Amino acid sequence: MKNIRGLLAVCLLFCMLLTGCQIGDTNIVVIKPLSSRYVFQIGEVSCSVKEAKLYLANYQNIYGEAYTLDLWEHDFGDESLEEYIKTITLNKLVTVACMTQLAEQQGLALTEEDEANILEAAAVYYDSLTEEDKDYLGASEVEIAEYYRHYVLAQKVYYYLTSEINGEVSDDEARVMEVMQIYVTDAADAATVRAKLSNGEDFASVANVYNELPSIQANICRDDLPEEAEKVAFQMDDNEVSEVIAVENGYYFIKCLDKYNEELTEANKVTIVEKREKEAFDDVYNEFVASLTSYINEDVWEDLKVDSTSGI
Repeated sequence: MKNIRGLLAVCLLFCMLLTGCQIGDTNIVVIKPLSSRYVFQIGEVSCSVKEAKLYLANYQNIYGEAYTLDLWEHDFGDESLEEYIKTITLNKLVTVACMTQLAEQQGLALTEEDEANILEAAAVYYDSLTEEDKDYLGASEVEIAEYYRHYVLAQKVYYYLTSEINGEVSDDEARVMEVMQIYVTDAADAATVRAKLSNGEDFASVANVYNELPSIQANICRDDLPEEAEKVAFQMDDNEVSEVIAVENGYYFIKCLDKYNEELTEANKVTIVEKREKEAFDDVYNEFVASLTSYINEDVWEDLKVDSTSGI
């Protein structure tokens, strides 16, 4: 069940890591003057309790159930599901607050079309709320529209900063291979494996005995293997078995099952472009965030609870 948490975490479009009371390289300072109506302030932007509740309720709805399972009933170890959802919520709120200010710095603003879409979305969202929802959130349709503006500006600055990224990725750069692999750390084991493979023993059978990696079969792309092993692997043909490959801390043997998986390669092209976009965005974003002063109302944030028993 714990694997579900990993699957859920990748669903975030913009996710910045919070460790303790720190945002990137910027410390969050706990202060008294911040009104109890606000959870935190970053730079010139404050996040209201109402906006935090809206995000919290939505993430509760998204992450409270998965694969028809009620996740509230499951043990997640050191961190409860409520803590996990609150962490995701705070991460998202912090990111949006920073990005709305970055949008202003970059000279970006909402268009008339954006505004029309925001008002329509806010109306639809507000109409979908039950009376119990409205009591919990305490937010009007006008306020919800404002929260949509924050989110749209955040998206806008992300797309702006990544719009010039080269979306062309060659087949060779993105190529994904299917292989079986054996990795050992001991030179004597490497010699034994080499002798067995040279004598024609089945690669998988030898791997089952000697391989020290978590799995024998793997899909690999560029940078997945140590440089020495990658150089050999990406020159292999189908069904070819490598000689012993010495790397820094051990020895590899590789059997190529499919030197070019077309479907996985096409998917990897998307991943590579997304990585380029993230790197381009992070260069600007991290520098900007480092310049912001940040405050958090810890008592207010601690008092916000995920209500899994009601109809919210």
